[in-house]
Amino acid sequence: MATIKDIAAKAGVSISTVSRVLNNDPTISVSDDTKKRIFEAAEELSYTKRAPRKLEKIKIALVYWYTEKEELNDLYYLSIRMGIEKRCSRKNIQVLRYDLNHLEDMGKENIQGVIAVGKFSMPQVEQLLSVTRNIVFVDCCPDENRFDAVVSDFEKATEKVLKYFEVKGHTQIGFIGGRETYKDQSAPIEDPRETAFRRWMQEKGLWNEKFVYIGAFSTEDGHRLMNKAIRELGDALPSAFFAANDAIAIGCLQALSENNIPVPGRVSIVGVNDISLSKYVFPPLSTVKVYTETMGETAVDTLLERVEGRTVAKKILIATKLVCRKSG
Repeated sequence: MATIKDIAAKAGVSISTVSRVLNNDPTISVSDDTKKRIFEAAEELSYTKRAPRKLEKIKIALVYWYTEKEELNDLYYLSIRMGIEKRCSRKNIQVLRYDLNHLEDMGKENIQGVIAVGKFSMPQVEQLLSVTRNIVFVDCCPDENRFDAVVSDFEKATEKVLKYFEVKGHTQIGFIGGRETYKDQSAPIEDPRETAFRRWMQEKGLWNEKFVYIGAFSTEDGHRLMNKAIRELGDALPSAFFAANDAIAIGCLQALSENNIPVPGRVSIVGVNDISLSKYVFPPLSTVKVYTETMGETAVDTLLERVEGRTVAKKILIATKLVCRKSG
């Protein structure tokens, strides 16, 4: 069967030119004589265009490290999942959901790829590899030399907040963050926001261990830890706090209000995520917008590249945006 390459050789033109002429590309600029040679060569070689290959419906696994109840308390992961499911719906991809307690069930299905959302230990990664090598991790990067990953640039987000505080004249800056552990309890998970905060403050000569409070990524712990800071630090309370997520920041705002500490008059607060509630609390929360739905959409597109044969690993950093409201 004749190919475009054969036609190009016979007509004395490039393969690209043959392809564009035969596909009636309106943007191509070639002479009528060239077009005539191409069509005559195609006819002489009995060339027929191949029908486009019908794509089979792809079936992927969405592996979640959060339960549905935990997801409702952390809209960050809920929004990522929505981005994944919307993109899959548009691309006619079947999605099967699994939690970490039922990974063995994936072997019963003809899974062509996995999107793993959350934090995964290496033993859990190996378990996913037993199903397929087409894996994209979202919100973690177990090994950037082996696996695709889509993550938010939390280090840059932290720098944006601290530079904003610097411009506002703050030199005493506190951090209220959270710590997590892999679900198999194999190890604690380092938070890039805490790491970036520590590094930036040390480089500026502003680091003070007493201004750092760590608990869980929850409103309850934001409230508890801010109350603890108010009790322990008294008049030495920093003039600004960076909260590792909006849930923590909202708890901080509540504690400051209960203690009659003006925001931002006495203490400025900036969070991370820009959840829908952030603009409705009092005062409206300054925060860093994380494009969670984009993370989910990008994960689907990246996985499709893997399924289609790409073998080189990608780590994709999704940018963030500082949203200034009234609390900062």
